[in-house]
Amino acid sequence: MKDVAIDYRAVFEGLPGMVALLTPELVYVDANEDFLRLSRRKREQVVGRYIFDVFPENPDIPASKGMHNVQTSMRRVVATGQRDTMALQRYDVEAPERPGQWEERYWSPVNAPVFGPDGTVVLVVHRVEDVTELIRARGGPSGSRARVLEAELYTRGRELQEVNDRLRQAHAREREVALALQEAMLPGRRQVGDQRAAVRYRPAVGALNVCGDWYDLVDLVGGNRIGVSVGDVVGHGLGAAGVMGQLRSALTATSRVAEGPAQALDVLSRYAHVVDGAESATAVATFIDFDAHTITYSSAGHPPPALLHADGRVEFLDRATDPPLDARPDPAPRPEARTTFTEGATLVLYTDGLIERRREDIDTGLTRLADSLGRHLGADPETLADAVLLELLPPGGATDDTALIVVRL
Repeated sequence: MKDVAIDYRAVFEGLPGMVALLTPELVYVDANEDFLRLSRRKREQVVGRYIFDVFPENPDIPASKGMHNVQTSMRRVVATGQRDTMALQRYDVEAPERPGQWEERYWSPVNAPVFGPDGTVVLVVHRVEDVTELIRARGGPSGSRARVLEAELYTRGRELQEVNDRLRQAHAREREVALALQEAMLPGRRQVGDQRAAVRYRPAVGALNVCGDWYDLVDLVGGNRIGVSVGDVVGHGLGAAGVMGQLRSALTATSRVAEGPAQALDVLSRYAHVVDGAESATAVATFIDFDAHTITYSSAGHPPPALLHADGRVEFLDRATDPPLDARPDPAPRPEARTTFTEGATLVLYTDGLIERRREDIDTGLTRLADSLGRHLGADPETLADAVLLELLPPGGATDDTALIVVRL
């Protein structure tokens, strides 16, 4: 099929129902014809104005919460990046031709995010169905049944809103517990042998999209060597935190006795096969030999570590990449590669929350990381870790959690 040029402006105008676009500050930037027609507003009365200046709360009904609920929903969409379907809301509309007179209206709103290149919410789609006439039609000529139905639907809508609020509170508590569990299981800032290292963990902005990432640093047996690894579990919440703890502990143990990182990941993959929730988890393991000035590495479906050489060159360690843990029905030996470094180089391991953005090629994120590392050549690990997070993570936080390890070699 040949490519067809799509007039997205015409699509927007032709969308059935009332649809508007707002900034994260809740200022209208556009509205389709149905929105303007059914709200009985002109475009210049809407676009460029704050939503509740256009549609204020009815002052004759002090207990009305319709517009407050809409505002809460939109703020939630901006903060979490998740769609929010609201319960039926009553919020009256001031008649444009009769200031001070209010028309009783019932609405069914849905608010959804639009993401920018950096993964942050740049617009809110506000889609509204006006169900006022439907409610009135159900009441018959006398209108008595309509009033009963209106009251019942309004009550049910408020009850559903309260249930949604309680669910969000429960999710928030689970997030707190999961983060506490992860913090207890992950190692803190530490010295590894005589080497300096900085570790960071940043949770996602979503209520539950956290706790699947891990990192670890371990002294290896024999010589002046350490093992550095990161990993990512598919999933989130308490379940992901538990799986993360099991995989991290297993990799720590196997790294101490394995001949190299590939063998450590081989054993970890077999272990992941019997751990519920570990399917398709990713990990990368590196063995650093400070006497030989070498890094041996192996990756199980994970983004490549970055080696910032002392001369400012950035090398991505991507010559030993294999499928994620437990991805094969029959385990096979994983590949392993080795590179050299000079004193003063820096090794950076991270999870995908640092570099991946919606609708963006991963190479763009890797280039962004390389540029950031190059700008901070010579910085100590703690300073470099903070700078990389500041420059690469979206201002409002990423939609995936992020783990980061910086080791001065």
